[in-house]
Amino acid sequence: MTNIDDGETSRARETRKNPVADAPAATPDWDAEAAAFDEEPDHGLRDPVVREAWAARLRDWLPGRASDVLDLGCGTGSLSLLATEQGHRVTGVDASPAMVALARGKLAGHPAVFLVGDAAAPPVGEERFDVMLVRHVLWTLPDPGRALSRWCGLLRPGGRLVLVEGVWGTVSPVGIPAERLYGLVAPLVSEAEVVWLGDDSPLWGKKVEDERYAVVARL
Repeated sequence: MTNIDDGETSRARETRKNPVADAPAATPDWDAEAAAFDEEPDHGLRDPVVREAWAARLRDWLPGRASDVLDLGCGTGSLSLLATEQGHRVTGVDASPAMVALARGKLAGHPAVFLVGDAAAPPVGEERFDVMLVRHVLWTLPDPGRALSRWCGLLRPGGRLVLVEGVWGTVSPVGIPAERLYGLVAPLVSEAEVVWLGDDSPLWGKKVEDERYAVVARL
C-alpha cells in the first residue's frame, strides 16, 4: 500500500481539467511487487543524492526532538529508516506481509516496530503518536476523509500530519489532487500547508512533470 511505481506515468498539470474520480484505480499486488520495489529510486533510496533529498525533507517536516512516528503504508521501510536515523521512534504499518518482512530486515537494530494491517485503520490500539507519516497511500483509499479523521484521533495534542501525495498518468490519471486533499485536511487541524515537490528532481531520481506535493499539518 505504499508508493506507486512512478515509471512512465509523467503527466502535465492539465490533469486539473480532468479531475480524478473519488474511487481509486485498481492498485498493484504489493506482495508481488515487494522483491523489486526498492529498485525505484524514490522507493529504495539507494542513490545517495535521492536519499539525502528525502532526509532533508524529513528534517524539515518532523519535530526536532525525538518523537513517535507512525509510518502508514510503510512499504519496505525506507522513510522509516531515515526517521530513526534522525532520532525518532517508528511504528510502521503496511497491508503487505512481504513489504513488512523487508522493512523489519532493513531496520533490524533500529527503534522501529512493523505491523501488518490496514493503513486506514492502523492496528495500534490505544497508542498515540506525534507524527503521522503517510506517502502515496491516500490515493488508494475509498474514503480518505474518514481515514484522515481516524489518523487525527491517533495523534497527541499538537501532533503533525505529513502526507506525501500526487496525481499520476495522462489518459486515466490516478491520485488525489492537492486542492482536494487540502480541503479534507484543513477542517481537522489548526494549520496546514501544501508543499510542492514536483520541481525537486533529487526526490524522484529524475525530472518529473506531474503533480507531486506534501500536505503538512498540525492539530
